[in-house]
Amino acid sequence: MSDKSSTRPIPRTGLPLAAATLTGIVALYITLVAFGNITDFGTNQQFVRHVLAMDTTFKDPDLMGRAITSQTWQDAAYLGIIAWETLTALVLIGATALWAGGMRRRDRLVRARLASTVGLLMLLLLFGAGFLAIGGEWFAMWQSKSWNGLEAATRNVTLAGIALLVVHLPGPAGRGEEVTGRAGEAGFRGGEATERAAKAKAPAAGETEE
Repeated sequence: MSDKSSTRPIPRTGLPLAAATLTGIVALYITLVAFGNITDFGTNQQFVRHVLAMDTTFKDPDLMGRAITSQTWQDAAYLGIIAWETLTALVLIGATALWAGGMRRRDRLVRARLASTVGLLMLLLLFGAGFLAIGGEWFAMWQSKSWNGLEAATRNVTLAGIALLVVHLPGPAGRGEEVTGRAGEAGFRGGEATERAAKAKAPAAGETEE
């Protein structure tokens, strides 16, 4: 038995459009970031090297044991960042396409929401856990005046966080409406059953009760 609810038209609200737009903006941004790091490899390569080497921090002896001075490991970390950015961009591009093609189908809209969630969480992990937590605190990037990416990372986390909140607002792709829709459908079926029971108990036409 097919699920007719998956093919019902989506109520015309602004939430899917807002989610699609924000997902598309973040997708465009991280795509350009990844493209820039690939085509202009050397610029941010130096940034990663200096952050990991901790050579522009206060050089507190209690912290310098955390520094990674091997350029091989530094470049491996940079390549890992680029790979993660590229994968995140692909996921968010796919999510944007799902939003664009799924405005009229509930099942596609749910997949778009899931894809956006995965992509945005990947971005939050990169800039939140990677840059703010590990880079900013573990490698003391906040102490550097020359190689400090905390402000940019904060902007990225804010943008991705806002997009994630909009994607998960109650609406056509949200759980709230799905539950409400099921409850309404159950209530409608219950009403039909009550009506049929009442008709069965009623006397047939032309009959009189004794």
